[in-house]
Amino acid sequence: MKMTIQDILALKGRRKITMLTAYDYPLASLIDQAGIDVILVGDSLANVVLGLESTTQVGMSEMLHHAKAVRRAVKNALVVGDMPYEAYQLNIPQAVDNARRFIEEAKCDAIKLEWFDKCLEVTEEIIKAKIPVMGHIGLTPQTADKLGGFKVQGKDAETAKKLITQAQRLEDLGCFSIVLECVPDRLAEIITKKIKIPTIGIGAGSFCDGQVLVIHDLLGLFERFKPKFVKQYINLSPLIKKAIEEYKTEVISGKFPAKEHSFTIKGEELEKLKS
Repeated sequence: MKMTIQDILALKGRRKITMLTAYDYPLASLIDQAGIDVILVGDSLANVVLGLESTTQVGMSEMLHHAKAVRRAVKNALVVGDMPYEAYQLNIPQAVDNARRFIEEAKCDAIKLEWFDKCLEVTEEIIKAKIPVMGHIGLTPQTADKLGGFKVQGKDAETAKKLITQAQRLEDLGCFSIVLECVPDRLAEIITKKIKIPTIGIGAGSFCDGQVLVIHDLLGLFERFKPKFVKQYINLSPLIKKAIEEYKTEVISGKFPAKEHSFTIKGEELEKLKS
């Protein structure tokens, strides 16, 4: 059964919402089969798939390309396209058109926006265009340089109040949910109780209405760094390396491919060929 925006809204207070990132057809298919509620085609694509240093380095062409691949795989989950930095922070007048491309070209169900100086203005225009928006406050990687780096946000009363206000304003504009990234758990609890739309936490404790992780972190496929908030459910990297090493050894030794991996030609046809 295809998950809808209304389904996500209805889960608040009933059960926790599950959300994971995906960037390609195979993993998106597995995530969907596992029954995850929301799949985010995250701009973390920049780091975990494309090997870039910052999410600001990924653009619309890459995001749409991967969003289309994910959407082809998904039958049930709500698919959210993450708006890249260039799509709405560098080019505010084009924000609505870029958001619309995620819906019309990539067939996403909604888009996600990180908080920035003009966030309310952009969010309002996109929602007016009848495009569902997921907000994102706290640590916002696209503008981390303005927040003092990749640090927990809202640790003092003054900045915590700002985050509460941001969440309330996004709800007032019509966002259907908000990601809370790297904020103290009790602040996340206050925000979750103050707003009627679901909160999705990442490094925001257990009081949020749902949780999200980057799939490559969960599976142990990204080794460059591991944030404190990540729980690695399996470490696939050494298993994959071992399989690749075995393949290399078997090719060099002639063990692979074996007869069962090869195709044959009838003897008489081979003789005709030789003659």
